[in-house]
Amino acid sequence: MMELEHTVRLIALYAIPGIFAITLHEAAHGYAARHFGDLTAYQAGRITLNPIRHIDPMGTIVIPILILIASQGKYAFGWAKPVPVNFGRLRNPKRDMLWVAAAGPGANLLMAILWAFVIKAMQGVPANYFTDPVVQMARGGIIVNAVLMVLNLLPLPPLDGGRIAVSLLPQKLAYRFARVEPFGMIILLVLMLLGVLGKVMWPFIAGFIGLLASAFNIGGLFGLN
Repeated sequence: MMELEHTVRLIALYAIPGIFAITLHEAAHGYAARHFGDLTAYQAGRITLNPIRHIDPMGTIVIPILILIASQGKYAFGWAKPVPVNFGRLRNPKRDMLWVAAAGPGANLLMAILWAFVIKAMQGVPANYFTDPVVQMARGGIIVNAVLMVLNLLPLPPLDGGRIAVSLLPQKLAYRFARVEPFGMIILLVLMLLGVLGKVMWPFIAGFIGLLASAFNIGGLFGLN
């Protein structure tokens, strides 16, 4: 019974920050694409802050919950329905691809900082039945956004980091590297199953959370004090 209560509490605390972390990441891609000339996402009605328009039942709900339970609340990640982007419609496809790709992790960075502000604000409020759940939700928001930001910045197409790499590489190298994209998710899955993905990501996740916690003096929530 206690385990069930703990699981339900974890899901409740991570639900709001998790859904917004995933869906606003995708919406940011759409906003950036429109800014640089591609109206594909706009015409598909995907440039919106409404999470329902971005939710993928498996990637946004089922998989994150299973990972959250399996890790006992240490981390969680998932995905939303990808926002359609036609890079060929961008004003300068190779250059603008970088900014469209970077918009997603940039949104996660901003959300992590906003959740840190929430924690800091709650520290100035007298403790009551409301403050602790909000602080724990904000803590979850920082963790989820840190994981999504680091994961998506890995230099592997079709992740955002892979598209950024394609944008920065010389034309010939970029073309060869982009050909990895059809196999990118398979490679990612294999690395995850082998335990390599977590080992690669964790130092960057911990480093980012450490910097943020230090900047806002909230390290105690992450066992850093």
